[in-house]
Amino acid sequence: MTADIPGRLLGHGRNADVYDIGGGQVLRRYRDSRPPAAVAREAEVMRHARGHGVPVPEVFGVTGMDIVMERAAGPTMLDLMARRPWAVRGHARHLASLHAVVHAVPAMAGMRTPFGDGTALLHMDLHPQNVILTADGPMIIDWEGAASGPGPADIAMTWVIVAFSEVPGTLAKAVASAMQGMFTRSFLRAAEPVPPSLLDAAIAHRLRDRNVLPVEADRIRRRTGR
Repeated sequence: MTADIPGRLLGHGRNADVYDIGGGQVLRRYRDSRPPAAVAREAEVMRHARGHGVPVPEVFGVTGMDIVMERAAGPTMLDLMARRPWAVRGHARHLASLHAVVHAVPAMAGMRTPFGDGTALLHMDLHPQNVILTADGPMIIDWEGAASGPGPADIAMTWVIVAFSEVPGTLAKAVASAMQGMFTRSFLRAAEPVPPSLLDAAIAHRLRDRNVLPVEADRIRRRTGR
């Protein structure tokens, strides 16, 4: 792929942009200085997860900082919750079930292990904005942080992200806060139990993440005493 704009911009995150390149495909292009080997590794993890039955977009090719993959068309889980706040608990249970599907997959050899023992595949960023609800079912995106470890560690990471991040969108702050609390409680009840030690480890891991916004880091420290 060249450095030219490859198609219509569909969205952008803190590290990458996603373009519609036609034919039911998108191109995910990283903007940072990560090595191409890391991008190739992400694509390999996606193929591995998909091969074990996880709902992941199909990867068609990798070149340098670009991954060409199947387009997952539809709203995110967060989008649907904003439109239908009464369905928050159901979405929380759905997210917990997707975690179970991911954690049933054995991790690939050589994956990083930020939480020590455990050989399950961990997404490490599996929250409502990274689940696209297509006409054919959910699709889990953004696998750049995937790791190996105990399944409950992944649940703990989702908890710290959902509980302390600012909810994007146009919902009134009070409504967003109530939804956030309801979702977090329902998710933890539906998911595999998480020992307090892993909740603490997830907080520490999140605070070390260079992509965490200062306002979120401040909120975590203020509410957890870190």
